[in-house]
Amino acid sequence: MTIVPSVELIRRTLDTEAAYTLSRLRVLERLDGNPVGVRYRKVGENGWALTAEHIPVPSFNTVVGLQAGDEGELEAVLAWYREHDVETQVEIVPGLEDAKLLRELTRLGYHQSGFHASVIARPQDAAAPEPAIDVVHVTSADLLEDFLDAYVAAREIPEGEEFKRNVRPWLQEPGWSLWLGRVGGKPVTEAILYLRDGFAYLADAATASAFRGRGLQSALLAHRLRHAAEQGAEYACSSASFLSTSHRNMVRAGMHLQFVRALWTAV
Repeated sequence: MTIVPSVELIRRTLDTEAAYTLSRLRVLERLDGNPVGVRYRKVGENGWALTAEHIPVPSFNTVVGLQAGDEGELEAVLAWYREHDVETQVEIVPGLEDAKLLRELTRLGYHQSGFHASVIARPQDAAAPEPAIDVVHVTSADLLEDFLDAYVAAREIPEGEEFKRNVRPWLQEPGWSLWLGRVGGKPVTEAILYLRDGFAYLADAATASAFRGRGLQSALLAHRLRHAAEQGAEYACSSASFLSTSHRNMVRAGMHLQFVRALWTAV
């Protein structure tokens, strides 16, 4: 069934993405002494300024959910990032912006430097998962350790044991479900599904480099879409670099381009 783009769907997508990222950040914020420097603040009615000062990941250090009328808050928000010596990016989503917002970003020394695609689907319309590929829903402590092994390997995280210690609460986070893919019993790929208010967000999928190109990511997409449908989600969304392998896999899984957001960074 065709999904007709609308401001309401865009807004729900952004709210779900922001809620997921805040959930991730709050897991780190709860660590003793907040060692990674998690901070966040509202911007306007629907926007957020997010930062994890000691983790240089763009999605953790970004301004999201801006809309026309928020331009008056930008100078103070961007100064807040500079106070904490954090490089940030600002996301601009078509359909929510206006010329005043873009002119203010330009005045403050920002320029458009990239694009990021948002895709959407009705999960009940998705194809069934391929049974030949070993994908499991992570529901136990033992499977969590396999999931974290796959996560660390896929992203080549240097401080793997510290990372695992910090994120083991993911298994109990409200709205989260973790998914693990194996080859010959070896954990090699993983992904996360986040559910909130009848909306699903497909997040953080990655595969160890030696096992890419085998359909593992497509299998993880299919399993998460099926689970989202079983949980009653009306829509499922995700995001990826435009025309990347991830973007193409999502299209093959039946997800449709919803919008392409513009990424703005300091000159």
